[in-house]
Amino acid sequence: MRPKEFEEDAVAEAAMRVFWQRGYAATSIQDLVDGTGLSRSSLYNAFDSKQGLYLLALRRYGQVGAANAARLAGTEPLRERLRALLMRVVEDEALEQASPGCLAANAALEAAGRDEAVNAALAQHFQQLETALLRALAEARASGELAANRNQQALARFLMCAIQGLRVLGKGMARENRRAKLAEVVEVALSCLD
Repeated sequence: MRPKEFEEDAVAEAAMRVFWQRGYAATSIQDLVDGTGLSRSSLYNAFDSKQGLYLLALRRYGQVGAANAARLAGTEPLRERLRALLMRVVEDEALEQASPGCLAANAALEAAGRDEAVNAALAQHFQQLETALLRALAEARASGELAANRNQQALARFLMCAIQGLRVLGKGMARENRRAKLAEVVEVALSCLD
């Protein structure tokens, strides 16, 4: 058996970028060949299928999710940590050249429950963020920043919806005043902590 002549992390990163820009259905094997620099036979030999490479790309995207989850850790008040995370999404969506959004959200919308392997990868991705939010909310409760009677699970899921909703709104909203309009949504989302 011939040894691999490529770095799997680099291929995962390149494939992730292709899928992120085009979506699963619109990505052809030729797009992946062009994006990764591998031949068709190398792609199939190493990853079995387009779906195998897609799952690898989704796992790679989990590192992006881990970075977002890490933004929730810290000693600043929870409201400030959440504002920083939400405003990062707003800044992405306010760029002149539109951001591709969230690969996990894009995949969830595209797969729409039809692919169990993709669903499992997405569940893991979203669970990572929910866990980080729950941890931050528990810390805020312990410090008195969040009322003890607040449903932390519901708040965490609401905040996840706010993050994904900002991405969706950013894609469909007119460019004029987009940043300011999305920033208003951030402030309303943060008011749920009161």
